[in-house]
Amino acid sequence: MPKQHKILLLDDDEQLLELYQELLQQLPSQPEVRVCNSGARAIALLESEPFTLLITDLRMPKMDGLQVLAIVRRKYPYLRIIVLTGVLDEEYRSRAYALGVDMFWQKPSSTEEFTLFKDCIESLLDRDIAHETGFRGMQNKSLVDLIQLEALSQSSAVLLISQGGVSGKIWVEGGEIIDAAAATFTGEEAFKVILSWKGGNFEILPAEANRPRTIHKSAQGLLLDSAQALDEWRGQQAGAPAGSTTTILNLAPSNMSLAPLARFEGVEFLVTMPVDEKAGCESWGIENAHDVAEWARTAQKRLWQLGEKLGAGELTQVSGSGWQRHWALTADDKKGLLCAGFRRTLPTEKVEQTMKHIFAKWVS
Repeated sequence: MPKQHKILLLDDDEQLLELYQELLQQLPSQPEVRVCNSGARAIALLESEPFTLLITDLRMPKMDGLQVLAIVRRKYPYLRIIVLTGVLDEEYRSRAYALGVDMFWQKPSSTEEFTLFKDCIESLLDRDIAHETGFRGMQNKSLVDLIQLEALSQSSAVLLISQGGVSGKIWVEGGEIIDAAAATFTGEEAFKVILSWKGGNFEILPAEANRPRTIHKSAQGLLLDSAQALDEWRGQQAGAPAGSTTTILNLAPSNMSLAPLARFEGVEFLVTMPVDEKAGCESWGIENAHDVAEWARTAQKRLWQLGEKLGAGELTQVSGSGWQRHWALTADDKKGLLCAGFRRTLPTEKVEQTMKHIFAKWVS
């Protein structure tokens, strides 16, 4: 029988402790979740019994989260640690990663964010730290995990990665990968070289202002391209069919045929709906594709009707802005309806321009 995981949850907000305890107990692995409201109490519990994971807030009275991290990481090097905080500060993030946290999370504020948070927790619990390879900044971490987290948080930083006597850098700006360098390689080639390293060390450095941009693909598109390139190389090395192991990067988009459309800058998800409304939709980069498809069809009908009333003629493309992301909607008489989500920091005019390119590639 597999050993039950034990999670220690640290926060000075009693209501949040109760909420997160209930949520985490619903994970598929059914971990035991203990709670405490002070750093001193958390350290005492860690000394008295073994835990798999510590989830801690940062801002707390007397002993704050960073002080707890400094003590815990030194005494318990194999303990998984996640920061869960409402503090949006790059200095806090950098200091937390330097102290060895596995993940840095802003406290979720929506159902979608809660679901993603729980999925990440479950994935972290499933990893065997004793046999794991990866990048280590005082903690084991997949380089892809690190890049995806930086993209998800829309942060700006420089990732310094080293393997043996070789080092490389990846520049991230607003969640987008803008440049990379390793040995004599630059841009996308350097990124692929760095991503091929199986282990090493990483450090998160402050962002560099005015860094020239040499990479223009979206972060997910770049990761997907790199995964395919690595698959082909490894397949050739092992004599296996090229493209047979793309899941090594754990991207697993729900429809690989849409992956080429996702390589445009800023694209976060895609949903396509055929003309026949009874037929199913296809998606990339999103879990609730069916709900998005229903919303898109309804929005299309209402907007098209509004266009007729206003005498604006046939609407060819509609875009909008939200707190979490931008979106755009367009249709083709033969192909059906296409809905795309874009990174929130992408300028509105860039969204409209990019959507036109995506549409052209989709119908071609």
